[in-house]
Amino acid sequence: MAGAIDYVRLDGEAVSLVFALTASAHVDLVYCGARLGEGEDLAALHASGRFGRHESQPDAPPVAGILPEAKAGYAGHGAIELRRGGRRVATDFRPVKCATAARRIDFTFEDDREGLRVEAVWAIGQGDVIRARMRLHNRGKNAVSVERLASLALPIPRRFSSSTQFAGRWAGEMREYVRAIAPHGVSHRSRGGKPGFDDANWLLLHDAVDGAVIGAHLAWSGDHETLVDRDADGRAVLLMGAGFDAGEIVLAPGESCESAEAVFALALDRSALGRAFHANLRADVLPDRSDWGPRKVHLNSWEALGFDIDETRLLALADGAADLGVERFVLDDGWFGGRRDERSSLGDWTVSADVLPNGLEPLIDHIENLGMDFGLWVEPEMVSPESDLYRAHPDWCLHEPGRERLTQRRQLVLDLSQAAVTDFLFDRLDALLGAHRIAYLKWDHNRDLFPAANPDGPVGHAQTTALYALIDRLRAAHPQIEIESCASGGGRIDYAMLSRCHRVWTSDNNDAIERLRINRGWAQFLPLEVIGSHVGPSPNPVTGRRLGMDFRAKATLFGHMGVEADPATMSDSERDILRAHVTLYKQWRDVLHDGCLFRLDHPDEGISGLLAEQSGRGLALVAQTRFAADFYAAPVHLVGLDADAAYRVTLPEPWPGKAARYLADPDGWRDGHVLSGRALMERGLALPLTHPESAWLIALERIAR
Repeated sequence: MAGAIDYVRLDGEAVSLVFALTASAHVDLVYCGARLGEGEDLAALHASGRFGRHESQPDAPPVAGILPEAKAGYAGHGAIELRRGGRRVATDFRPVKCATAARRIDFTFEDDREGLRVEAVWAIGQGDVIRARMRLHNRGKNAVSVERLASLALPIPRRFSSSTQFAGRWAGEMREYVRAIAPHGVSHRSRGGKPGFDDANWLLLHDAVDGAVIGAHLAWSGDHETLVDRDADGRAVLLMGAGFDAGEIVLAPGESCESAEAVFALALDRSALGRAFHANLRADVLPDRSDWGPRKVHLNSWEALGFDIDETRLLALADGAADLGVERFVLDDGWFGGRRDERSSLGDWTVSADVLPNGLEPLIDHIENLGMDFGLWVEPEMVSPESDLYRAHPDWCLHEPGRERLTQRRQLVLDLSQAAVTDFLFDRLDALLGAHRIAYLKWDHNRDLFPAANPDGPVGHAQTTALYALIDRLRAAHPQIEIESCASGGGRIDYAMLSRCHRVWTSDNNDAIERLRINRGWAQFLPLEVIGSHVGPSPNPVTGRRLGMDFRAKATLFGHMGVEADPATMSDSERDILRAHVTLYKQWRDVLHDGCLFRLDHPDEGISGLLAEQSGRGLALVAQTRFAADFYAAPVHLVGLDADAAYRVTLPEPWPGKAARYLADPDGWRDGHVLSGRALMERGLALPLTHPESAWLIALERIAR
């Protein structure tokens, strides 16, 4: 790097990053925003955003940059925090190299005194989503203990003054908490061995000036840490990285470790941000989508039958599923070992002769003869104390020697850091998939890791990397298998799992009112084709709420649709309504799962919606979840359309019963009204949305004038 300051820029399709490299000090992020012109004077850009020294500052004002350190007066958290010989290592990393390639920059920093090297990689992927990671090398003579290795250190542009965090609980995921980025900043740390319900590793930062938004995420399925430091001068830095227990990561001389990957994107609004993440996941993260085909309608046995299963009941459930138009039958918990309730048999992955005396094959034959394929629930990472596996290998579970082994949901966690454990699990799953025509695994994870330790010490990080290796090994042996990631619902949803799985279960709560909110939250980041969304029974087993079939069915369309109720318990009318929505889903799933998604907001906080559009075809869902204050709801304004194009607009049936009585010109809406995109966006549509628990579909078809 020649000269006092060198500048390097990284350009995407519509975004630019500009870095200033000072050889003796740091690398600062000078600009992060809309793509700059080719002739932009980067030195002038840097100079125009700098302040002179304030009398309360050190003589050389501290700069956090992309590798903040607790040195030279910087009071925030360091991106890398280490201990050696029981003392904190006072690092002083200096940039020594910068290598650029198409849409990627590799920075190298060294601390010669401590014998440490850091490589920081920033790259721009599809959708202009920026991916960042760091790698730490110990080139010294003594071991070093890693207490923090951030994936991303992002100096936040000053106009971003508030954040949205996503948290919640079991069956109540993705609640939004908005707060100012105050001097004490933002701090959250998960400690359950997974992202968890209460501390999802997704974050929004909001521009107070023009409504722009930054979305950030850590692609890691274990403990994580997110920090936003804001100093007294008003400057803020976002740190994201995996969370480590003391002594968990120790690098001997010559060893290195790499952080998880963090991703972030900047967009004009939340809809645009969602589309950026969707494009990135579809192109750069998810397993090859060209092999997926249409996303099949599921029926899962859990809320239909629970543990009360046998061959006769399952065969009848399959018949009912086929009659609805279901395309995949998933047998959930209770099919193996002595598993008649949640108290036993996890780890004993052999078919129960009590449940299926003839094995799985007659059931699979019947399902396939009905035109469906077969899926199966497993929870490989867990073991029941009341199981053959635990009795044979009590040392295979996570535990602290000499301490009580605490259960959650009557189960313990297998120690995946032991090769014998993962070999055992692979052998059992490999044999199961090899012996049966299983198209799909629902991979569940129903408890936290406590303690995330074995007799050698903390192993939470090793547990997560071993999980990845197990899934990768299984998919290599059975490339045709589809996997759903579930963790008591949405407790483990992240880029790293999505790179290995084909969909996620966003919540154990199938109550349509709750699921509309939850899935809308996840759709901020995830494309609809990976969001599992099922019609549950009424009353709902989680909330006790009774909801009509029309509302329950419509709530599932904007996702990967399924059913989790027994058709035999439904009335003829309910089955007809559900069957009609299954047909609608099949007609529109290409648009829903390949198109662009837009958020539809409304003055009534009880009304919200989504619109998917592709090549001039669009489908919107607008739902009212509570009793409205006004008899006539404000018009629903569509977004994302071609203002000058003409669209034929219809309201696909079935319609919500009570609300439909107040629809003006029903015949006209069946035949379709022709309106311009500008009228639909500026004037909107008047829909009867006064009654709670009512929802409408809006179908759009661009036509020649």
